[in-house]
Amino acid sequence: MVLRLVVVVSVALALAWGPELARGGLVPLAVLVAVALGYALVLAVAEWRRWRLLPPWASTSVDGVLVLVGCGWTGGAETIMVAVLPLVVIAAAVRGGAVIGRFAALAAGAGFTAAAVLGSDADVPLRERLLAGAWWTGYLVAAAVLVGVLVRMLERQLDAAAVSRARAHAEHEAFLEEHDLRARLLAAQQARLDGVRVVLHEFRTPVASLTALTADLAAGRLSEPSGHAAVRLLAEHAVHLRDMLDGLADVAVQDGSPLGRVRDRPVLLAELADAVLDAAGVEPARRAPRVDPPDAAVRCDPQRLRRVLTNLVENAARHSGDAPVELELCHADGRLVAEVRDRGPGLPAGQAGVVTAKGVALGERRGTAGLGLWIVEAVVTAMDGELSLTPRKGGGLIARLELPLPAS
Repeated sequence: MVLRLVVVVSVALALAWGPELARGGLVPLAVLVAVALGYALVLAVAEWRRWRLLPPWASTSVDGVLVLVGCGWTGGAETIMVAVLPLVVIAAAVRGGAVIGRFAALAAGAGFTAAAVLGSDADVPLRERLLAGAWWTGYLVAAAVLVGVLVRMLERQLDAAAVSRARAHAEHEAFLEEHDLRARLLAAQQARLDGVRVVLHEFRTPVASLTALTADLAAGRLSEPSGHAAVRLLAEHAVHLRDMLDGLADVAVQDGSPLGRVRDRPVLLAELADAVLDAAGVEPARRAPRVDPPDAAVRCDPQRLRRVLTNLVENAARHSGDAPVELELCHADGRLVAEVRDRGPGLPAGQAGVVTAKGVALGERRGTAGLGLWIVEAVVTAMDGELSLTPRKGGGLIARLELPLPAS
């Protein structure tokens, strides 16, 4: 597009600088240049607008005809416009290939020979006219051959580059697939490891309670009412341990949550509150449970809910000194709201969203495993619940848990 315009403008400037090139036919030659300029501008606009007015071979043929007519009108064998013919042949070879380029060279050479014979001055011998035509024909064919060789070399380089890109893309895809597979394997392994760590952490409280209760029962240190309560607590611990073993079995056979499957069943909230306080080892004098309504029964996964509440009550009892630990359970509108209140030191500013991260422990337990509140957060999330930790007026902390309950 640009080259065609440059050539036409160059011819126009040459005629303006040396009108003698027209050999007395300046007007028809000027008309020819004007036509060529209009033709070049139309093709330029069409290419800019992405319109296809002519196929490539047609536009190249028109270029060649215009150049040959110009050669005949500007001196024939002695014309300076013959220098434009190699550009036409190169364009034909690039667009149509080596064979088309050679045919175009022969056609352009034959056309120039005719222009040299017919358009040369009378004082130019026929022999020189034919010699100029033969010379430029050979030159144009040689140019077409050279362009064909260069085009083939370029095509081979492009093919090699395409093959290299395809191989690099395939290797990159293979690397991504391997990386993704490795990530999934690591995630599955981490899920199992987290599940084992959760269960091991949760075994600590019931095992410690079982050890103390069995030692008291074996030594006969408990009164009859206390003995009955101890036996009941032993039975509850046994059920709790069985549920946790089921959860461990789930982790061993699946790649999902490290918390095991959901096992919903009816639960009396009053019994759940007593079991949580017993499991957390809170002394009777420090217990302040409240259930609303008192006879409320809900359907939920008691093992998961007990794990959550036991962890929260344990934390509250550990940080409250001798102050009471308040546990309130309320059931209304298909939701369970549980609050554990203590009179401990509370949380440092900005730490409410940090203490539930895995491996984080604050205060006197800093440097420990830091799994308790992480387990609570994970279980609550698995139950589609919400957990919030807020300062308590007068000092302490309120751990509030809200859970949607399944339909009975």
